[in-house]
Amino acid sequence: MGTAAVGAALALPRGENSWAGASTQVSVAGSAEDELPAGSRPAAAVQGSIRLGVATYSLRQFPRDYAIQAVRELGTPYVNIKSFHQPYESSPEDLAAGRRAFESAGLQIVGGGTITLQQDDDDDIRGYFEYARLSGMPLMVIAPTAQTLPRIERFVKEYDIEVAVHVHGPTDAHFPGPQDVLPIIEDMDPRVGVCVDVGHTARTGIDLVEVLDMCGDRALDIHMKDLRDLTSRASQCIVGEGKIPVPAIFRQLEKMSYGGYVNLEYEIDADDPLPGMKQSFAYMRGVIAGMRG
Repeated sequence: MGTAAVGAALALPRGENSWAGASTQVSVAGSAEDELPAGSRPAAAVQGSIRLGVATYSLRQFPRDYAIQAVRELGTPYVNIKSFHQPYESSPEDLAAGRRAFESAGLQIVGGGTITLQQDDDDDIRGYFEYARLSGMPLMVIAPTAQTLPRIERFVKEYDIEVAVHVHGPTDAHFPGPQDVLPIIEDMDPRVGVCVDVGHTARTGIDLVEVLDMCGDRALDIHMKDLRDLTSRASQCIVGEGKIPVPAIFRQLEKMSYGGYVNLEYEIDADDPLPGMKQSFAYMRGVIAGMRG
């Protein structure tokens, strides 16, 4: 795609930005567009080296203003933005306005995606890097192919924007787990890494602590979720109610001095996700507090 109109040629699937039926209310006062008064910034989610954030895919049924208020209510400033809340087809001016909406609400944009980069074409890939640049995204979570990754690496160097390859489990035709990404990127720029989605990775049968150790500095982002059955995507549940070994994962992240974010990607309860997201955050914060002794 050409870069003159950053997203004009990036048509989303029909209905992807439809908010029909979204009625859940968030109890944070004020508009998401307003500057927060002094002292009103959401409480930092940092405890030690574990920084908890939100992937706004969790809030995909709702418009941007709701998503911003929901993230604030979770008490974290860190947000990874999905295109539902920052559409690809937006003009540069609208992308800048979207960025301001998040930042003026006291949120820190730590990434965007997942963004599909499967056309081995400079114009197409550059368009998405422009999208990320104008949106204030220091990192893109991406769904590439082995063929497109070398081209993507060139743009990583040009734009100084990190990319983290998202894995989607056994049904992913390209990268089921981090163990499938690492051999492809081992000689690439260190800003090319992996987004370890713990739920999808677990379904490949690999031990999550071992694969994080394998990733080392290539682990640039974490998507957190939980599963009651480590073989079943349909068994997703509130974090802490399943079998994902969250305490062991957090201990491993601290051991490896992980410098990225642990972003909750809550894929269930799409019409009313906030209660389960709050419970997930409470559990993760409890784990971190327990690690502090």
